[in-house]
Amino acid sequence: MKNNKTIKYLPYNLALKERARDLRKNMTLAEKKLWKDFLKNHKYKFTRQKPINNYIVDFYCSGLGLVIEVDGTTHLDKKDILYDKKRTADLAKYGLKILRFWNNDILNGAYAVGEIIDKEIKKLE
Repeated sequence: MKNNKTIKYLPYNLALKERARDLRKNMTLAEKKLWKDFLKNHKYKFTRQKPINNYIVDFYCSGLGLVIEVDGTTHLDKKDILYDKKRTADLAKYGLKILRFWNNDILNGAYAVGEIIDKEIKKLE
């Protein structure tokens, strides 16, 4: 049920605990939609705003080693694009699969996003 690499331990950054809690209370509209319409009652357990190492990922499924990120316009700046690439590479070192979706894709096509996620889950099973 996991990626090719077995995930034994993901570093939890206690310093990010409060920030993660705040982000859970103040999810974006796209995050709320993806959570309520698809991930909250999925057959696999997903958690919201999970601290992993020095990052807080939007959604995480430990049973699959799957991270789902929801990106908005703040991710369009060149500096932010480079940061996201580094972040994805750092998380992938733990054997995690990272999926990224734009806010608009979720808000305007949540069903299609759900299909993409399910397709990826089938690969990871």
